[in-house]
Amino acid sequence: MIHFVLLIVCAVAIYLSCEWFVNAVEWLGRRLNVGTVAVGTVLAAVGTALPESVVTFVAVVFGQTPEQRDIGVGAAMGGPLALATVAYGVIGWSLLASRRRGGSEDWGDLDKLAKDQSWFMAVFVVKVGLGLVAFAIKPWLGLLFFAVYAAYCIREMRQQDHGPQEQLEPLKLQRNRAEPATWAVVAQTLGALAVIFAASRLFVVQLDTVGPMLGLPAALTALLLAPIATELPEIMNAVIWVRQGKTKLALANVSGSMMVQATVPSGFGLLFTPWRLDGMLLIAGGVTLLAVLYLLITLRSGRLSVRRLSTAAAFYGLFALALVPSFT
Repeated sequence: MIHFVLLIVCAVAIYLSCEWFVNAVEWLGRRLNVGTVAVGTVLAAVGTALPESVVTFVAVVFGQTPEQRDIGVGAAMGGPLALATVAYGVIGWSLLASRRRGGSEDWGDLDKLAKDQSWFMAVFVVKVGLGLVAFAIKPWLGLLFFAVYAAYCIREMRQQDHGPQEQLEPLKLQRNRAEPATWAVVAQTLGALAVIFAASRLFVVQLDTVGPMLGLPAALTALLLAPIATELPEIMNAVIWVRQGKTKLALANVSGSMMVQATVPSGFGLLFTPWRLDGMLLIAGGVTLLAVLYLLITLRSGRLSVRRLSTAAAFYGLFALALVPSFT
């Protein structure tokens, strides 16, 4: 019983700390004079994906056995899958709920979102392709993935929004100040990230325990439920921003997090493991590419809608169906 209670407590803690985080990171973007979209694609994405990247780094560098290092490789493949399917689907569902309450969506620059997904697909295809081959200089290509992400960040940070500056909610640490102190912005950002990291790690640990208690094989929990659990902060951020009427920030956070997951953990994996993909990892990669291709076609044709965005989650269901033969 205690494990189920801890799951609920961790989920609530993640949501509440994400509220503090998105509030702080918007002010951090204002202090750094970066565009609104870059707040989602870079600042928020790096913040919420950094703990997962650290976990991947620890697994591939300090893992004592091939199985332990494989955990890092699995995380590098499972994260993008969960983001490209469940995270976008949750944004769609949140928008449907908002619409029923009389809200409306502001998609922002859809061409920009399409370019982000194109960047992701190009990197991800190379990432999967490298998992099928072996050659002498392959490990050093990990550095290339870091360089690609650095180039992406530079591009994002240079882009500025046009139009009047958006009014931000007061910083939660200094509610009575129209302009919070910089130290308070940084302290709230780092403090919220620390809680997100701790609660997310505990959530995954409890999930590993609860899965077998429900009769789920441990491998199924690791392949199907753990990726969603590790991406819970990004999903929570998206829900909060949609609730605040900032759909473009929610979309930017997911697309930016996808770029982090496609490059940084993969770079560590290439440098410190053989980076060979087979079985379920290849299926995860294939489903991820299908989901992104679906989104790209929808964006390029100008047919993006709340219902079509919600449909992205169905690709995770497709992945779940592909796992069935492995457990029968």
